[in-house]
Amino acid sequence: MPGETRRDLAWLAFGRVPGLGCVGFRRIADHFADPVDAFFDGRAALRGILGLNRPAIDGILAFSAWDLLADEMSRMRAAGARLVRYTDSSYPERLRAIPDPPPVLYARGSLEVAARAAVAVVGTRAPSEYGRGMTRLLCRGLAATGVAVVSGLARGIDGEAHETALSQGGGTVAVLGSGVDVPYPPEHRDLCRRVEAGGAVLSEHPMGTAPLPHHFPARNRIISGLSLGVAVVEATERSGSLITARWALEQGREVFAVPGPAGSSRSRGPHRLIRQGAKLVENVADIIEEIAPQLAAEPAPPAASSREIAMQPDLTPPGGSLFEGAAGRILRDLEDGPLQMDDVIERTGLSPQQVSQMLLEMELQGLLRQLPGKRYALETAGTGNR
Repeated sequence: MPGETRRDLAWLAFGRVPGLGCVGFRRIADHFADPVDAFFDGRAALRGILGLNRPAIDGILAFSAWDLLADEMSRMRAAGARLVRYTDSSYPERLRAIPDPPPVLYARGSLEVAARAAVAVVGTRAPSEYGRGMTRLLCRGLAATGVAVVSGLARGIDGEAHETALSQGGGTVAVLGSGVDVPYPPEHRDLCRRVEAGGAVLSEHPMGTAPLPHHFPARNRIISGLSLGVAVVEATERSGSLITARWALEQGREVFAVPGPAGSSRSRGPHRLIRQGAKLVENVADIIEEIAPQLAAEPAPPAASSREIAMQPDLTPPGGSLFEGAAGRILRDLEDGPLQMDDVIERTGLSPQQVSQMLLEMELQGLLRQLPGKRYALETAGTGNR
């Protein structure tokens, strides 16, 4: 075990003891000043831990796979990852406070981003254009206020959330249900590399761990645990996003839900959450209003104005430049007075459907308001992003 003692490796051993789990680890961490003492202080010390069952005690005392853990540590270093222990100062404080924190995190990227004020944005793997648009709207606003975006790197809403945060220069954290060296889904390998460069990629699973189905519900408690609140954009009634929302409630986090079209299967999850008391979210101001007390205690970069955000090319959906510059032109044209939708269509050269989508997004963002007769006007000064 070159470079490591058994005490160093004992942190990895917590994840290998049958019957222990993260709740059992938390009991150990609350009992010992240094949790790894559990492996070396004997049966009498372990019996003094309230709620620690006999199989876990026997597993700790009988643990012997130290060489396996030394190999795992070598693989981690070779992959450019680092180990973050529960007692390390870089371990995210919000995550440390949940009832079942992972003993260690495998990390790539910046732990500073994982420690910042953050909101999780999650949803279906098969979103509508409305869902993608609302995800971009929320994540642009979060990035502008210095709030990191946490998600799970999955297809659909998760990927859109990470992409938008990165495009706006905001921090983002991806929590995997696999090893940090096994990005999933495979088509998000490049996105995973970019998240690592602009934020952090985290997992509680050892290097090389495959993305097995039962890993993801437990992964979701880390997503919510890192966050001040969880926003669900689109989700069916059986979506894993609702599991994340349940974890958030158990951890005392805020739960936000974006309403969708009545009758759509993707709307059923958020609508159920709203009926159960989640805050209905139409724009990022609805989220900031709820987490403002926590944000007040944390320094954040200067926020860009809503109009600055809208004029940035990154208002464009990923992969296309169709809307590039159009939002800025619409705002400039509206400075001369209200316009009919037909006038906007003529001036931008976009289709009626594209203009309708853009105007809706800008209205939700608080940049403009709709008047009778499909006329649009700039929102009055000081009321943007209400």
